[in-house]
Amino acid sequence: MHLSAPTFPIFLLSLILAILAALSVYAGVKIPYISGHGFATLGISYLLLLAGNLFKGL
Repeated sequence: MHLSAPTFPIFLLSLILAILAALSVYAGVKIPYISGHGFATLGISYLLLLAGNLFKGL
């Protein structure tokens, strides 16, 4: 299996989603659509990062 580095926008979007999920769960920040689904948001951010690693150019 050949892995490639994700593009910068995919990496940045994944990082932002992970930070928002952590803020909503651990800091108690109320963020619409994320506050009630912190674990799912974190999972989506890492799946996005995984897709960026598996598919070249994504």
